[in-house]
Amino acid sequence: MNKKAKILLIYTGGTIGMIKDYGTGVLKAFNFDELLHNIPELKILEHEIDTLSFEDPIDSSNMNVACWVKIANTIHDNFKAYDGFVVLHGSDTMSYTASALSFMFENLTKPIIFTGSQLPIGDLRTDAKENLITSIQIAGLQKNGKPVISEVGLYFEYKLYRANRTTKINAEHFQAFASLNYEPLAESGVYLSVNYNALWRPNRRQKTKLHTNFNNEVLVLKMFPGVNAATVDHILSKPGLKGVVLETYGSGNAPSDDWFLDILKKKILEGLIIVNVTQCIGGSVVMGQYETSVGLKEIGVISGKDISTEAAVAKLMYLLGKELSPKVFKTIFETSLRGEMS
Repeated sequence: MNKKAKILLIYTGGTIGMIKDYGTGVLKAFNFDELLHNIPELKILEHEIDTLSFEDPIDSSNMNVACWVKIANTIHDNFKAYDGFVVLHGSDTMSYTASALSFMFENLTKPIIFTGSQLPIGDLRTDAKENLITSIQIAGLQKNGKPVISEVGLYFEYKLYRANRTTKINAEHFQAFASLNYEPLAESGVYLSVNYNALWRPNRRQKTKLHTNFNNEVLVLKMFPGVNAATVDHILSKPGLKGVVLETYGSGNAPSDDWFLDILKKKILEGLIIVNVTQCIGGSVVMGQYETSVGLKEIGVISGKDISTEAAVAKLMYLLGKELSPKVFKTIFETSLRGEMS
């Protein structure tokens, strides 16, 4: 028989932790010490749950690297004491934060499950209760005394995804997230069904390591018809810029005009890291498949393959913090480190 799992619930901010003041109709953060009062169903769970709330809850639009580090350090400081972690976070930037944490924790041996909601916990039609209860159940899943999930996951509307594969696709539907390039890790119905073949398998003989040195001198440049030389040159000439996520068309295609390739080539020779990802929410960059991407490959643009923009931003910041040579950087970026690319 498996022991009772100890779960640490970390509230960072977001809609899930709001409750409506029915007198004024205004949303306000509720006291997470009163969690059992607000969600009596948690008493039925077989797990032992502790809660920890950020003193000043953060709207996810205000998320930044310092906040990511704070969340990661909170988990790291409590890592030995708990079997799993559930992070409550605003949905708007959840994919970015969850992707960043997947890179921060090398050889993660316990589950870190991100969740949130589209409606506040006190709302009559809220999705918060189901998301929260199932996330706690998932974080507490054990088999032969070991956690079933050993990676950073994102649970929303009956599906658990690998966090660094997710993208927020809808601001209004309960099914707010999608993972088009990787199948769900688990699905919740009458029973909780785990897709064991899809799970990340850590080396349990190695210790979990935390990396918090991220370099956020990066930007995302999205291609669009009509983009011109002055704009691209101006953006890529930002002082101190170290890395760019270039969102191209389809399977990694961009203008084949000389001016475009000349600017990129000049910047790469000056040491700028440029990663090619697709604007599509599904599919992969295959540089060299079409004439419009051959030039990018030749000048040393890195292929993001089927990585999401959110994971590409996080991986770029993570690897820039390591101060690698351009050649090593390219090799490592094009390699799957936490299951973020195929």
